[in-house]
Amino acid sequence: MHEFCRSILALCALLPICLPAIAQTLNAVALAGQIVDAGGAAIVGARIEVRQLDGAADIHLLSNQEGRYSIISLPVGRYEIHVDHAGFQDLKRQVQIQVNNAALILPLAVSSLTESVTVNGQSSLITETPTGQTQTSVSREDFRDTLAANIGEVLALTPGVTVAAGNGPRDVAISVRGSNERQTYGIRNTQVFEDGFPVTQPDGLARTDLTDPHAYSSIDVVQGPSSALYGNYATGGAINFHTRTGGEIQGLEVGADFGSFGYFNDYITYGVGGDRYQVSGFLSNVRAAQATANNSFNTITANLLASFAATPKDRFTIKFIDNDLDTNLSIRLSKIQYQLNPLQKGCEVYTTTAAATGCASVSLFNNGYNGTKVSLTAAQAGLGRHDRRTIFGARYEHDLTDNTTWRTQFVFDNRDANQPTSSTTYRGTLPSFNVVSDVLRRGNLWSRHGTTFAGGFFNYENIKSLSANLVPGGNAALGGQTQTVYGKHLNAGAHVRQEIALAERWMLVAGLGAEYTGLNALASNFTYPVAAAPIISSVSADRTFFNVAPEVSVQYRPNDHWRLHGRLGTGYGTPQATQLFTNAQGAFGNNTTLKTQRNTGVDVGADLSLGATLQASVTGFYEWFQNEMVTQSSGVNLQSYTFNAPASTHRGVEVGLDWHPLPVALSGARLRVSYMYDNQIYTNYSEAITSGTLTGTFSRSGNMIPGVVPNFLNARVVYDQPTGKLRGFGGFIEADWRDNYQLDNANLLTASGFTLLNISMHYDPPTGHGALSRLRFYFDIQNLANKTYVASAGNITNSLNATTGLQNGASVLATSTGSIYTGTPRASYGGVRVRF
Repeated sequence: MHEFCRSILALCALLPICLPAIAQTLNAVALAGQIVDAGGAAIVGARIEVRQLDGAADIHLLSNQEGRYSIISLPVGRYEIHVDHAGFQDLKRQVQIQVNNAALILPLAVSSLTESVTVNGQSSLITETPTGQTQTSVSREDFRDTLAANIGEVLALTPGVTVAAGNGPRDVAISVRGSNERQTYGIRNTQVFEDGFPVTQPDGLARTDLTDPHAYSSIDVVQGPSSALYGNYATGGAINFHTRTGGEIQGLEVGADFGSFGYFNDYITYGVGGDRYQVSGFLSNVRAAQATANNSFNTITANLLASFAATPKDRFTIKFIDNDLDTNLSIRLSKIQYQLNPLQKGCEVYTTTAAATGCASVSLFNNGYNGTKVSLTAAQAGLGRHDRRTIFGARYEHDLTDNTTWRTQFVFDNRDANQPTSSTTYRGTLPSFNVVSDVLRRGNLWSRHGTTFAGGFFNYENIKSLSANLVPGGNAALGGQTQTVYGKHLNAGAHVRQEIALAERWMLVAGLGAEYTGLNALASNFTYPVAAAPIISSVSADRTFFNVAPEVSVQYRPNDHWRLHGRLGTGYGTPQATQLFTNAQGAFGNNTTLKTQRNTGVDVGADLSLGATLQASVTGFYEWFQNEMVTQSSGVNLQSYTFNAPASTHRGVEVGLDWHPLPVALSGARLRVSYMYDNQIYTNYSEAITSGTLTGTFSRSGNMIPGVVPNFLNARVVYDQPTGKLRGFGGFIEADWRDNYQLDNANLLTASGFTLLNISMHYDPPTGHGALSRLRFYFDIQNLANKTYVASAGNITNSLNATTGLQNGASVLATSTGSIYTGTPRASYGGVRVRF
């Protein structure tokens, strides 16, 4: 906490400068507005050129995902604005820029070639930016001139989103309002989309291994329980990634990033667009040795987006993603090991001396089946991840009328996993497909303007996996199988949503979703008694679930600057197949008692927009969870099983700020702040713990939920030179603070909070500098103070003293391995991009 206070004091040092600027903020010389079509719908990715008729200002930018644009601190004068977008007629307009300019809305007329073409992606806007809900967005301008090695670095700018190191150096665990913080890999409880195509598989898992921020123009986050619109596993909301379109790129870009610990990223982007088509492709190869021993990676990512208007009313979109990941993987540490040897130096070979100095190890059967075991380090055992993900999607959109669009899309998504991450390995092939069909109508309803959305969906995943013991000798050699699972996961449902204007500034939204889930699987367990034949036990699970999720929200805009919104939403998440094979009696059998996890949430928020100089938002939320799925003991000499903790509450506040404090005196200065307070506590939960012949039951009511960071702050002071010979030069200083958080249900052991300081500088020459204008350079220093910190920590299971039956204290928990990944020490990075 003291580190955070120092960071706050440093920011407060700006107040003598910033407070007098508040008055200036209201009198800023700026140009802001929105690009729309004839019907008032937002046009995304429109190219905008603003040229001063009697001066040197010449600015190029794109409209964002809401069609909006903003330029700060323009000199007073007369300007020509040129706007163009594929499928629309070019717009040229001359305007006089003065103090307190109002927002300038620029409508584009449809081009004669595609007379009735609607905005590309318009039919999916309701799922990407639903009215009445808390939404945040990060645009490319926020991360294009910095390292952005992974999505976590980019989403740190987003209020309500927290990130942690996942299961491997390229994996980032992302949580919306703490939805995913109990686990330490991938994304669960949040639906993920890319260009409108779902990249969350039917079992609820999405991963960030296949994302490279260089490929994206923006990322939107929709917050709060959202199963009415997004279905299963949207208990936290949704994340929408938007690939750069061909029209945005219009050419070839080649880049390279490089830096500490052997980091390299070579990437290439190509895009082209015309009146009837858009094509963009992206390819990157990222690799690094990493600071932590046995934590290197090499990944290749390909991403393609293509769209084509076949007729004025028919459009096709194709999406392709392919990712190949090969990593070495270190072992998660106990807190004691983290304190002794956080980066696992000198841990290539296991010895008792190495163990005494904090080296982590896994214990493997000598013969791979039973009997004696040997301790090995991660390098000796060959721990790692070797995964491949391939996604292909196709979408067809047809305008039934001028204001009604029918959309149908199909996605094939195959996940191949080979993950020797501990003493056992997991291998699986999980192909799936997802079909969606819906209708979107924008027009009057009962003489009121509104938007109606209705659709159905069906997705299916084929499960084929095995787990096996590792054998000493390296290269993650396999011993005896421990379990095989074959089965299917099926979801099918429908949702409807109505947005209607109650009055000029009031909007009411109501939605309802319903979904059927079917799980059918067969698991076989293998045990290997010493001097006896192997034993194979099989059990089948066949469960069905039906869930309904309503939502209602209201939005009020008292004027052009304020948006007030309130919402009641619901979410649900069904069990996974692997949670069904240990029953409540602690035996290998069908877990028939497991129920759907549900949450109901209320949030109230306000957004303030003062042109291009100030964007601020604050949202308070309160969510009630029922039947959260957690693991606990069944009793003496029995296996742990998944059960439903009856109740918990999640409550908090999200704050976002984007402020140009001195729009006239220091026009390139900017302050970005993202903050979340997230308090998650159990309100009804008794946990059973077993040791030896003893079992104890402990009430966790009132305890903080482990893994949830109570306070999260990202603050960035930015400067970009807007004019003169150094135009295009800029950078930022960033403070990233995370509070202490609990590591166990009993709240006996804590992961320490930390503050990281980062510095970034760049030079992105504007047009008019000849060949230099084709180049972009940056240089970053991350973790400037060289802090040792916990980048990720898995929950630690509480335990009993086998003699007294009392719960063990923090000193015993601190020796439990399998929890902590250490963050990267001070590191420097640089990069260059060339545009052809």
